[in-house]
Amino acid sequence: MNTDNTPSASSSQRARIDWHEVKRRLEEARVATGHVTAPDAETTKRILETRALALGRKPASDERQGAQLEVVEFVLAEEHYAVESRQVRDVYPLEQLTPVPCTPAFVRGIVNLHGEIVSVIDLKRFFDLPDKGLTDLNKIIVLESASMCFGILADLIVGVHSVPVADIQASLPTLTGIREDYLKGVTPARLVILDAEALLADPNIVVHEQIAA
Repeated sequence: MNTDNTPSASSSQRARIDWHEVKRRLEEARVATGHVTAPDAETTKRILETRALALGRKPASDERQGAQLEVVEFVLAEEHYAVESRQVRDVYPLEQLTPVPCTPAFVRGIVNLHGEIVSVIDLKRFFDLPDKGLTDLNKIIVLESASMCFGILADLIVGVHSVPVADIQASLPTLTGIREDYLKGVTPARLVILDAEALLADPNIVVHEQIAA
């Protein structure tokens, strides 16, 4: 048994440890590790800017999905239809409709709209839909292109709103016959969007009538 005051080997090793040096090295290690897991302010800013640019670049498909089609929605024979608002000049109540002899059944007549004589087309007859006659609730939607103008009858005007282009389907199995020829698309809510340009361009629809003064 060692009874003198000479320190043991393990005690001498503990006595020689430079704790200041150990602390310095631990601090260096902490700083080095922190640099990896926590970038400095400039690096963080650069990373965030890169992420923002990447998020800001939307693919073309996403842009198309976000496109909207503004339409005027109306009711025909309890079904909902719409035409693009860019082809709609105005909407009027049905007043003073004058029948025109020797015209197809779908031509309801003509109206005088602020001095302009406009033919009125009944799409229910044109599309062979149930027809319960005219009432005071009927409205005239005036369609217009660069070379043509006429009105179409509506049982009720629902309003003007936007439809996502991505939601418009090509057709429905139930939309056959003449309606399919003037169809632009159908929404999941079964809103039938008509091709107003095709209607305006069809020479069989418009009746050119000269009115005696």
